[in-house]
Amino acid sequence: MLHETELPLADVALASGFGSVRRFNEVFLQLYGRAQGTLRGRRAELSQAAALTLRLPYRPPYDWQAILAFLARRTIPGLERIDGEGYHRVFRVGETIGSVSVNNASADSALHASIRLTELSALPSVIARLRRLFDLQADPEAIRQGLGRDPALAPLVEGRPGLRVPGGWDPFEIAVRGILGQQVSVDAATRLAGRLVERLGECLEGQAGIGLERLFPAAERFAFDEIKALGMPSARATALVQLADTYREQPRLFDRRQDLDETVAHLCALPGIGEWTAHYIAMRGLQDSDAFLPTDVALQRVLAEQGRRPTPRELLARAEAWRPWRAYAVMHLWHADAATTKAAKPQQEECDATLA
Repeated sequence: MLHETELPLADVALASGFGSVRRFNEVFLQLYGRAQGTLRGRRAELSQAAALTLRLPYRPPYDWQAILAFLARRTIPGLERIDGEGYHRVFRVGETIGSVSVNNASADSALHASIRLTELSALPSVIARLRRLFDLQADPEAIRQGLGRDPALAPLVEGRPGLRVPGGWDPFEIAVRGILGQQVSVDAATRLAGRLVERLGECLEGQAGIGLERLFPAAERFAFDEIKALGMPSARATALVQLADTYREQPRLFDRRQDLDETVAHLCALPGIGEWTAHYIAMRGLQDSDAFLPTDVALQRVLAEQGRRPTPRELLARAEAWRPWRAYAVMHLWHADAATTKAAKPQQEECDATLA
């Protein structure tokens, strides 16, 4: 950002994860032996470049394939795409339209993001969203120590030490996806989201140059008749419209509150959002590392003992020891459940074939 943009130093420091410009200057001087201003000689020329390629560091290990697989199952055609090694998306931030392509550079312990923007002033916001989407703030060692004391979680954490909690582009989008996913499978929810984006999303006519042409719908585009036409139950269509109306009237609707309990209570007061959905929004949309889903069937299934699944109350009690990393426990348990289901499926198909 120093080399390729004209952003103020305060914005560069914040987007890079520093709490103050002073600390940013100290670290830069320690690493490079010179002041950061020495890199800004060509900034006016470079700020006109069609694309910026930025390095977004993380603490290794980083399970890139796991996060890609998670996002791939939820990819909305036209809005985003995953092509084996990279993630691609178009977006709007305020009045700025852009696109981004992200790849993992494991040898560099960083993601490399190629970003195109109509206005560079939106870059700090885009970087903050990417850091949330790919959970770049995670500390794998602290998570390992926090979860490794549980006998069921220890082997899962050791098996996937770089597992992250995939975030979302913004909390409103995650809230909409969460409501669409209520009482249906992930695949069904993704199909609904695809139809929603196709019907209500603004068309870019391939402007981004990466084969993507639809923005996620802005709140003002949510209309009951349009959403109901997607095959949505009336109650869910109403919830989506009311959520969009509330968000339009309160742009800071999804700001994090003082603590997780207050955040969840605030979200549960919104139309169509219960406790599971509220924690899901907190986990993926607000990057709360302690969000938890005690009513989730997959979690209960993985932690069953002698055929008996724990109740939500029992699961909450057990998860007290996992704080403040309960969201990472959810991800490990989801992956374990998916692996068990995948392993059991060929056996079931073989059994079905035998019976046939």
